[in-house]
Amino acid sequence: MQWETYINDFLSYIGAEKGLSVNTVEAYGRDIHRFIDGIKKEVLDEDVIAHLSALKGKGYASSSIYRSLMALRVFFRFLRREGYIKNDPTELLDCPKIWQLIPEVLTNGEVEALIAAPDTHSEEGMRDKALLETLYATGIRASELCALNIHDVGEKMVRILGKGGKERVVPIGEEAIAAIDSYLGKWRNDKVEGQPLFVSKKGKRLNRTYLWKRVKYYGKMVGIEKEISPHTLRHSFATHLLDHGAGLRVIQEMLGHADIGTTERYTHLSKKRLFEVFDTFHPRQ
Repeated sequence: MQWETYINDFLSYIGAEKGLSVNTVEAYGRDIHRFIDGIKKEVLDEDVIAHLSALKGKGYASSSIYRSLMALRVFFRFLRREGYIKNDPTELLDCPKIWQLIPEVLTNGEVEALIAAPDTHSEEGMRDKALLETLYATGIRASELCALNIHDVGEKMVRILGKGGKERVVPIGEEAIAAIDSYLGKWRNDKVEGQPLFVSKKGKRLNRTYLWKRVKYYGKMVGIEKEISPHTLRHSFATHLLDHGAGLRVIQEMLGHADIGTTERYTHLSKKRLFEVFDTFHPRQ
């Protein structure tokens, strides 16, 4: 993608047409370049979240991180309006407080409560239990889950079409498979090649916005105070694997990260957990 051209067009726009000060234009330019540096692909919401998380991990002030987010939101809104991109990766990042934008990691108990929340006596509830199980069992992206077809799921593996059209196969646990089988067996009669795995009441493929709303709905239902989204389950999946001894390369493959550096952002969370355990249980503390 022609990022440098896009950035120059944007900075000219906010400087000449919007009349922002030179200092503001320069600050926006620095924030955008810091994010875009090295990116040669379509940007997703999780890339923005990962960037904000990295800034937080480096000790940036909340005000600086918030300014960076605002710069990216205005930038991508401009690109979409001008027809340079089709999807705005910041569109769903509407939380007013910056710390709510950084991915939380759910505890095992919170994950269990979230997955147990849907009423499995209804079609919607059975579907939602299956999709929550799948999100946590595979670490799949929201867009990837929405794109799943029925025959992408095998007995022990899921075939995922990831970013850039790259396909990967990841393991899936027995509980997730059981939830999917229950949903399909009781509520779906269209189990043929090419049919979406998860559909709305009208039989349409789920979209990312609806998926975000369902995850937030169940989080609120069970009293989880953390700001959660489908990405939270992906983040928790990776962090929990790392906590239990999985190697970064294995996690990189399952998450579909092209760069191991993207996967490494989970290590600081596990190190934090390590020190928490040490401080709590070491007899000399």
